[in-house]
Amino acid sequence: MAISSAGIGSGLDVRSIVSQLVDIERQPIRQLQSEATRLQTQISAFGRVQSALSTLRDASTRLTQASNWSASTATSSNTALLGATAAGGAASGNYNVVVTRLAVAQTLATSGYASPGATLGAGTLRIELGDFDAVPPVPKAGATAVDLTIDPAKSSLTDIRDQINAAGAGVVASIVNDVSGSRLVLRSAASGAENGFRVQVMIDDDGDLNDAGGLSALGFDPSAGGVSLMGRTQTAANALATINGVDVESASNTLNGTIEGLTLNLRQLGQAEVVVEPDTAALKKSVDEFVTAYNESIKLLRAQTSYDPATKQAGPLQGDRSSSAMLNQLRGIFTGAGGVSASYQRLADVGLNLNTDGTIKVDDTKLTAALANGAELKKLFANVDTVTPANDGFANKLQGWLNSSLNSDGTLDSRTQSLQARVRNNEQAQARLEDRVARTQVRLERQYSALDTRMGQLSGLASYVSQQMTLLNNGNNNN
Repeated sequence: MAISSAGIGSGLDVRSIVSQLVDIERQPIRQLQSEATRLQTQISAFGRVQSALSTLRDASTRLTQASNWSASTATSSNTALLGATAAGGAASGNYNVVVTRLAVAQTLATSGYASPGATLGAGTLRIELGDFDAVPPVPKAGATAVDLTIDPAKSSLTDIRDQINAAGAGVVASIVNDVSGSRLVLRSAASGAENGFRVQVMIDDDGDLNDAGGLSALGFDPSAGGVSLMGRTQTAANALATINGVDVESASNTLNGTIEGLTLNLRQLGQAEVVVEPDTAALKKSVDEFVTAYNESIKLLRAQTSYDPATKQAGPLQGDRSSSAMLNQLRGIFTGAGGVSASYQRLADVGLNLNTDGTIKVDDTKLTAALANGAELKKLFANVDTVTPANDGFANKLQGWLNSSLNSDGTLDSRTQSLQARVRNNEQAQARLEDRVARTQVRLERQYSALDTRMGQLSGLASYVSQQMTLLNNGNNNN
């Protein structure tokens, strides 16, 4: 059997020759790979730009929202007596609050028993919420009386406590232990007169609903003709206060909505002053976030589209017309007038000065002064004019431009899709060239192997001829 290997027949380095020729054939593939890397870098760069502009859109959106401009703060002169918080819509001003009574929950207690395990007896209890000191009694609107059936095997103080707590009757039960023994204590789950309650013993297994023995010891009904064997240690009551001389009453110690947008938490009896004013700190934070997001977007776009002659390094989007246009458009939005404010027409009027590189530098003194004039500042940023868009505030103008750039059919999406299509075409072109190179390599290996074999044969023939000539010459010399 003949054994063949490239280069054996003639000494020709077939593998090296084929490898070098194939390497030349692969040059277009390397160019495509380099182009694919550049395209992927551009896609990544557009992704970073998209992220930065999305952050800017979020920041500009906050400056267009009415709630951002109506935010208020409330300050109490005595937080131990009165807490105050303001929400959007709270009118600025001073409020004199005098607390004359705090809202409290009704509390009842039994007499002392030997231990929490002491049994009272079986029967049925009915718990009902309402003001039963009123004449006539006033059951709580929307509440339903709850009946509890007490089983003889589960009639201890502990058992009854657990059943009351599980009943959802608006009453919380606990056991208090002291020198007088163990007492069952019942308390309204919520304060206020309407959350008072009565406990009626509908069935007592000892047959007497009016004695202190058995389940009837838990009875409490202050209405006319009612039986009250539990003691009331605290009567349910509403909170009473005056706000700028106006009487107010509440079942809770939290006055929410008594003054629109203002919540007051009553803590002690006495007088305190509440001052409500615009929340300029929150508004300044929104403006600062807007400036930061804008500056980051400008810096990123400049970096991606720049060329450094010293290092001869270009940004991934250098020469990309859409990116350059976005940079110019973004800067251009802030070079003109905006809004319809009589006080502020340009960003520089409120301390937002444009630098030569397109970023914003904040003059805190001017901005602080403008924040005190919130109504006019709002017009500069958030004014909306459907008839004359040129009168829109800067934040609204920017938001419109950002939407056109970031939406699914916007500039960034279109540009990214175009680059992705080029990447796909590049990959397909690489695949076609790889296939051609593979076929070329097979052809070259076959051709050069044949050449190697042929040259080996010629070399063998030359050796044979040389040998014959030598023999012939030797024969002639001998004769």
